[in-house]
Amino acid sequence: MSSLTLMVILIILALIFDFLNGFHDSANVVATMISSRAMTGRAALALAALAEFVGPFLLGVAVAKTIGNGIAPANTITIAVVIAALLSASLWNVVTWYFGIPSSSSHALIGGILGAVAVGSGWSVIRPEGLEKVVIALFTSPLIGFLIGIIIMRLTLWLAQEATPKANLFFKQIQIPTATALALSHGTNDAQKTMGVITMGLVALGFQKNFEVPWWVILLSASAIAAGTATGGWRIIHTLGGKFYRIRPIHSFTSQLTSGAVILSASLLGGPVSTTQVVSSSILGVGAAQRKSQVRWGVMSDIILAWILTVPATAIVAALLYFPINFIVA
Repeated sequence: MSSLTLMVILIILALIFDFLNGFHDSANVVATMISSRAMTGRAALALAALAEFVGPFLLGVAVAKTIGNGIAPANTITIAVVIAALLSASLWNVVTWYFGIPSSSSHALIGGILGAVAVGSGWSVIRPEGLEKVVIALFTSPLIGFLIGIIIMRLTLWLAQEATPKANLFFKQIQIPTATALALSHGTNDAQKTMGVITMGLVALGFQKNFEVPWWVILLSASAIAAGTATGGWRIIHTLGGKFYRIRPIHSFTSQLTSGAVILSASLLGGPVSTTQVVSSSILGVGAAQRKSQVRWGVMSDIILAWILTVPATAIVAALLYFPINFIVA
């Protein structure tokens, strides 16, 4: 195949992954807002989609550089590696969406890259410093989200201790800016993963010498994740919005504030966090801060299992896909 044909195939696959990412992760942004009846489902998804589109243009491409240039050397990121990683991550997103499990698109993509690079060039080429940065961002962010959720919820309860029932109206209205901030941070962090993958392909196929994200890649990635978000993954919205505990306006506001702060901070530092993990842990932290007994902790078992399985599962699938893909594109 010609380089141009391979690049077109790669861009299509990357945008499909990006769309599925938005579709899969839209629940992270809108679930609590819908459950607390601050906005209707359609209005919440429309607001989130607009903010997801704008986010990558406002807040830089630090995460894209971590994904595209930090895990392995550029000469090991072949077009077969990129395609295998994308296919593996996309398949995982579809499977977990079908079963309504809020798994991590970030884990899926990184697992796919690791698996494909490992069989293509060997584990020795993986950059320890880049992998360490990714692992720290992915696996500490849920704990941080949980702890900050507890702190913010308790502070909010203390500030609102003399409030009347009218406070619910305030907490509903204030969710509009907090949900917008959360969607901006999500669009910034997650769309950049697709930008990183496409730019990896541009370098691998010789269209660019250096890893620099072109403006048109930002535009395409932002558009795809916004379109996916607008479509909405309702199975996962139901899980995040209702299965942990009964979400009230105060829970929605504090969990959105927590999640947005954690994800935005990671985006600016170049850390590719899992939005799903951060939002889920923030919701749990907020609920536990008010009353531990109200949280259905058993629901977390499926989510934790998905977190544990995602990287090895997608790495194995990508490794299996690498050889037939490499044979086809060679």
